[in-house]
Order: sequence, then C-alpha cells, then structure tokens
Amino acid sequence: MSPHHDAAAPGWRERKKAKTKAAIQHHALRLFQEQGYAATTIEQIAEAAEISPSTFFRYFPTKEDIVLWDDLDPQLIAAFQAQPAELGPIQAMRGAIHDVLTRLPAEVVAQQGVRSHLIFTVPELRMRMLDQFAGMIDLIAQLVAERVGRPAADFAVRTFAGAMIGTMLAAFFTDTTNPLAEYLAAVDAGLAYLQAGLPL
Repeated sequence: MSPHHDAAAPGWRERKKAKTKAAIQHHALRLFQEQGYAATTIEQIAEAAEISPSTFFRYFPTKEDIVLWDDLDPQLIAAFQAQPAELGPIQAMRGAIHDVLTRLPAEVVAQQGVRSHLIFTVPELRMRMLDQFAGMIDLIAQLVAERVGRPAADFAVRTFAGAMIGTMLAAFFTDTTNPLAEYLAAVDAGLAYLQAGLPL
C-alpha cells in the first residue's frame, strides 16, 4: 500500500492513464531485471514504452517512483470499508488484505515479486518505501476512525494506526522466497498477534 490513492471508481480518462502508467512500469521492471536498476536510464524506459521522456515525467516524478507505485490502495480501502460492521479494525484489515492479495492476477503477483526484490536490494528504494509507510499512518487512522466512530486525530486512533503500520512493515521485511504469499501469511499472523495484545 501507498498513501496517495483515491478510492473512487475511475472514469475512462483515469483508466487510460492508469493503463499507460502500468505499461511504463512493466517495461521499467523488465529493464531493471535485464540490466540492473542503476544502469537503467529514464530515456531507456521511455524508449521501451514508446513515449517521450517528458511524458514519462508526467506519470513518474523519479525513477524510484516506478518501483514504489502500485494501484492496490483503492482496492484495499474499498475492501476494508466493505468488511462487516461488527468487525473491529484489525479483523477488517486482515479480511481486506486477504481479499485483495489472494485475487491478484499472476502477472501482478510476479511484478510484486520483482518490486519487492528491488526494494530489498536498492538502498534508495528502501528509504523511500519507509517514508511511504510512515505516510500511511494518516490513511489507516482515517479508516480506523470511520470504523470505530472516533476522530482520526484522536491520540488512541493514531497510536493504533501506527501499531498496524509497524506490523505491516515487520511483515514486509520478512525474508521470503515467495514475497506475496509469504507477506500475506506474515502480515495476517502479525495482525492477529497485535489483536491478541502482543503477549510476550
């Protein structure tokens, strides 16, 4: 998840932009695998995607953003909000993550594996990813606040959101050979542990 997506259903123009953005990312990830992240230039990515470098920058401000971007947040937000009202926020998040990640197409799962490997091995990507996780506290706090009927700025709500983000971050940094499947298992176990009160 990343902190800057709208959950509203996209119109035709937005869908076209999303398709172009996904195509650019597809070519970029292929080039990163073939010749390495550092050795791949924006000009090479633009050429592979059959766009100009100026068009590239309309979609991605930096090369780092190509790796860090995904379109899962709107799906996760909608899935969280669709969970039964009687579920607490941790149960709702576990359900939402399971619903979204287990239904991803095989191509997307493969791309998630490539992205995870790059984030683990490229220092600047790791730093940017950590910034994104920190920024997600506001998003999670808003979702939790809506579910429990308290303000998003409430200290307890923000602390709760921070604990959930910490759990997801710990799961992300689990050493895996099958990143998506093992992340799903790790984050579910971590959230269950958080829900149990973190007994030691």
